[in-house]
Amino acid sequence: MLVLSRKVNQSIIIGDNIEVMVVDIKPDQIKLGIVAPDNVKIYRKEIYLEIQKANIEAMNKKVSPSILKSILKKTKQSNKDKKKN
Repeated sequence: MLVLSRKVNQSIIIGDNIEVMVVDIKPDQIKLGIVAPDNVKIYRKEIYLEIQKANIEAMNKKVSPSILKSILKKTKQSNKDKKKN
């Protein structure tokens, strides 16, 4: 782990296009400003972990065969409709 010291209004650059700036410092909290391209997803760690947990739970859920058949039927019909146009 790289550990850096920064003061208010000082920043670090990650890669070529991500900047993390110290916006405010209080005794029990710091505020960071992050400038990054729109395609870079930025999450607080606790939110990221919740998303990962939800994704794993969704992957482990079983889908009934009738639902799969319904999805397949709708997909086939959609493909036929696209070919007609």
